Amino acid sequence: MTLLIEPEMLATLLNDEQLVVLDARFSLADIKLGRVMYDQGHIPGAIYADLEKDLSGDIIPGQTGRHPLPESSDWLETLSRWGITEHSQIVVYDDGGHAMAARAWWLLRWADLRHVSVLHGGMKAWLGGRYPVTADTSETIPALNHLTTGHMPVISADDLKAQIVSDGLLNPLVDARAHERFRGEEESIDPIAGHIPGATCHPFTDNLNDNGRFLPPEQLNEIFSSLTTGSTSPVFYCGSGVTACHNILAMEYAGLPGAVLYPGSWSEWITAPGRPVAKGEEIVQSY
Repeated sequence: MTLLIEPEMLATLLNDEQLVVLDARFSLADIKLGRVMYDQGHIPGAIYADLEKDLSGDIIPGQTGRHPLPESSDWLETLSRWGITEHSQIVVYDDGGHAMAARAWWLLRWADLRHVSVLHGGMKAWLGGRYPVTADTSETIPALNHLTTGHMPVISADDLKAQIVSDGLLNPLVDARAHERFRGEEESIDPIAGHIPGATCHPFTDNLNDNGRFLPPEQLNEIFSSLTTGSTSPVFYCGSGVTACHNILAMEYAGLPGAVLYPGSWSEWITAPGRPVAKGEEIVQSY
């Protein structure tokens, strides 16, 4: 399966017994909206994957970010409940922005699942092609698998801080949030504005064209090669570890695998004393 799959190709696979389709639609502004949209109509056979219930772990106030990674045992149990095995062919989709789908894709790859595709254009593209939609609840048959986690590179807040306060960052650090939030000019979600010192900004939306489709791989390759100065393991973060996965997906689509995720991201970074914060080019706060 290709990294990005077009609706017309997915439509030919719906009767494949190995196929598992995950609907990852979710709105940060209305956490119930994704499930409502799923219940109103989804791709036949799709299972709803909730960002906060399935694709994130428990929030520990003062310690974690807003969407910490699920515990390994919980994530593997979820995969089993969804009927996913090592042999599954998995397609994930969201409303078309690809951010939630990218988070699901990353977690699936974290469990060493290799046959994972993101529906290019998401549900918007599926509906635009007038492919079938159902409101029927998809039943799943739990499956035994031998999956493990830890197969995608991550970095912890402590390790990232140690680099910053010693000899500087070992690899380029890239923030996936909008420029206004990165510069600390605007912050409507987290209690402290700014960014991690040493980071540059590449909003995840810049990976898409005006039609909401990913830029061509060669164009993305040029962008990321310049942005990460040729590093094979740049570190990506965002507000809570979700949209950073969009940049990692885009890099892989560009033929540049190996990017590192800081899962806790900004919302975790600002929870602990001693982690420096920057606004603009200046370090303005250290807890």
